[in-house]
Amino acid sequence: MDVTGQVSADQQRGKLYFLHALGRAALPEMVAIDGRVFRVTTFIKHDFFAATGFYRCEQTGQKGVLKMARTEPFLGLPTKWLGRLINERELRFYRRLSDLPNVPAVIGRVGETGFMHAYVEGRPVEKGMAVPDGFFAELLGLIDTFYLRGIALVDTNKPENILLGDDGRPHLIDFQISFDVHNLGGIWPATALLRAFRRTDVYHILKHKNRLRPDQMTDAERRIVERRSLAVRLHRTLTKPYFIVRRRLFAYLRDRGRLMPEGSK
Repeated sequence: MDVTGQVSADQQRGKLYFLHALGRAALPEMVAIDGRVFRVTTFIKHDFFAATGFYRCEQTGQKGVLKMARTEPFLGLPTKWLGRLINERELRFYRRLSDLPNVPAVIGRVGETGFMHAYVEGRPVEKGMAVPDGFFAELLGLIDTFYLRGIALVDTNKPENILLGDDGRPHLIDFQISFDVHNLGGIWPATALLRAFRRTDVYHILKHKNRLRPDQMTDAERRIVERRSLAVRLHRTLTKPYFIVRRRLFAYLRDRGRLMPEGSK
């Protein structure tokens, strides 16, 4: 693969491109948004639902993250409608939270199934990293702010969705599976789901805190981590078999050259 994300004909032969959001296509090398030209610097990920890459503006030097949702047909069935739905849905979350400094601003739309948001200077939360004293307090406060707006992040179990900014503050990205109570009209089942998702968000954030800043854990927080809620137990029961099978299947396909590695095609 070259720096543009393209692969040779020999590399393409036998690949299961229907498992990638854009099929054989790569992310665009260049996109124009409101008269500004952004060129790709790094291809990050290309999975079933979306492809993601880092870009830089030629005129201003501003960095952006482009996310393109699925367009490739799956088993002969069109999926561009799904890509549009995923794109519109995630854009709504970014815009509803646009006043918060911990959520990157939307730079603009790209095509029918893509959008670019500002790049956050920092790095994902990971094991062994040094985390400032007030980081998790602010992060939990963000979850409360989301909740008051009828939103649950849902994906806080993935540390890569939580960034430690160079400013020392938490920043949140990726609202692909987040929950908005208003989408269901704010009726009772939706509000009950919102409360359950909030508890799950808090549980996972406290898990990260327990690993990175155990010195700051209160007795009440330790009890939450030790006593998994029904929602957390149900989530693990339903998703663990799927992720085990998916991980092993993808490893098998990559070992046999049928699937391009993440970050390429």
